[in-house]
Amino acid sequence: MPWTQTLRPSRRSLLTGAAGVAGGALLAGCSDGSGSSDADTGVPLERRMREAAVRDSERLLERYDATAAAHPDLAARLAPLRGAVAEHTGALAVAGPVKTGPSASPSVSGSRSGASRSPSASAPASAPAGAAAAPSAAAVPAKPAEALTALADAERSLAEARTVALAGAPGELARLLASVAACGAVHAYLLTSTPGAAS
Repeated sequence: MPWTQTLRPSRRSLLTGAAGVAGGALLAGCSDGSGSSDADTGVPLERRMREAAVRDSERLLERYDATAAAHPDLAARLAPLRGAVAEHTGALAVAGPVKTGPSASPSVSGSRSGASRSPSASAPASAPAGAAAAPSAAAVPAKPAEALTALADAERSLAEARTVALAGAPGELARLLASVAACGAVHAYLLTSTPGAAS
């Protein structure tokens, strides 16, 4: 039987990538953070980065919810991944309320800033042109496979953005972002893989 190469990454390559991200986090975690501009804003760098990461995770949770609402047959498959994202949100949260609204700092991933936790608030008019609003059930692709791919793309994009943010993150936050980014990469793989198939 001839061997054909698959387009999906193998488990080994995902684990190798995750190990590389974790190694980068350890190196980034060794910096003293002396180049920060905390004095300019009055809010510590770590707090701003955590708030942005929480907002990004909340938007990802909204995507999971919209996908599960549009495709109820996928809800059981999405539940453990959504639960992990919710736990990441809790781990990234800072003590005290998360700053939201127009005065909130820009997101680590470069996505829309100023997301409000209040369902009645709307996005500010100054949101970046490339940023998408939180997806509604209408924004979720009609086919389940395409909906999973869109969700995997969102996980992958956020994981990549968090990996980039490692360079400027203080030690402990860099390690946490590396772990969450690695988990996001695994989520992207699981969302696009066939359940029960051997790799």
